[in-house]
Amino acid sequence: MLCLKLSLQRSLISLIISIRHYSNAQSRERTEDYVTNKNFRRIDTHHHIIPDFYTEAVKDVGGDPSGWPTPKWSIEQAKQHMSLLNIETAIVSVTAPGSKIYEHDKQKGRLLARQLNEFSADLVKNNSKQFGFFASLPPLTDIEGTIDEINYAYSILKPNGFTIYTSYGQNQYLGHPSFRSIWTKFNEISTVVFIHPSEAPTSIVNRYLPQPLIDYPQETTRTVCDLVLTGIRATFPDVKIILSHAGGTLPFLAQRITMASNIPSLQCPRNARQILDDFRSFYYDTALSSSVPQLKALLAFADPSKILFGSDVPYAPLTTAMDTTKNLDAFFQKNDQLLLSINRDNARLLFPDKIND
Repeated sequence: MLCLKLSLQRSLISLIISIRHYSNAQSRERTEDYVTNKNFRRIDTHHHIIPDFYTEAVKDVGGDPSGWPTPKWSIEQAKQHMSLLNIETAIVSVTAPGSKIYEHDKQKGRLLARQLNEFSADLVKNNSKQFGFFASLPPLTDIEGTIDEINYAYSILKPNGFTIYTSYGQNQYLGHPSFRSIWTKFNEISTVVFIHPSEAPTSIVNRYLPQPLIDYPQETTRTVCDLVLTGIRATFPDVKIILSHAGGTLPFLAQRITMASNIPSLQCPRNARQILDDFRSFYYDTALSSSVPQLKALLAFADPSKILFGSDVPYAPLTTAMDTTKNLDAFFQKNDQLLLSINRDNARLLFPDKIND
């Protein structure tokens, strides 16, 4: 009996070792196959940084209110991810909650935005070929602080644009009248604005669904509709706006949303055709958005010259980012020119001062 147990134990151990060797080999093969793929020289417009001081600031206020864990990050890790994903240049940003953690403390919000911008500018200065950056701003409810930081960053730090979030304060989406002076400033300098979703004004469905998985796409749709239906988008056409995650649910709901123009009691200032044209004026990144249904909907809806590559690392685990990117490449394998445009050329045209080859 003892001999039989020992024999079974040895067999089990051998099986476990074999499985591990196979799994490791498959992982290496998967990575090597991906790394040796065609060098697309991608430009990543959805790539996050997480300096240590920011991690500590989020931790000190109780963590990310969306329920998403804050991943570890380093410059070395970022460069490794870029290498594996064939990213030549990443325009980095700080995702939500960002300075919103200090919405009730103007001074702290301003200091955090400045600290993030100085860090980002130094990163670019020391790695100019690999990185650009979208500047952070204080919470937009701090109008004076926001405009001051736009002026400082634009004149001194020379960012490639600015990051803002989908809502601020008490559910104030980006078409709110109080933000008009900020849009006026953005339009005056003809800048790029990267809109990233932030926590939704709703409870988390359950512990398996932090808000980024299900609510973030809808938050993007809500704020874009606010911008368009209030006429803010049409009023400030010189602002080039990038939407995260293929515009959230917008490609699917766009036609439905135009019904607002056909209900007289709503007095919507935009007609159906204008609403759709305004929607097409946005840029859309592909971060976490490369399933066949998503890409078909996006291509049927958006201007193909305004679709940009996005990885969403490191908040998206590397394996997820790799799978999403491989799916993107596979979807466009019969249209090399469109794939090249999405991976590089569209961003090159959007950022001519940064990407000039």
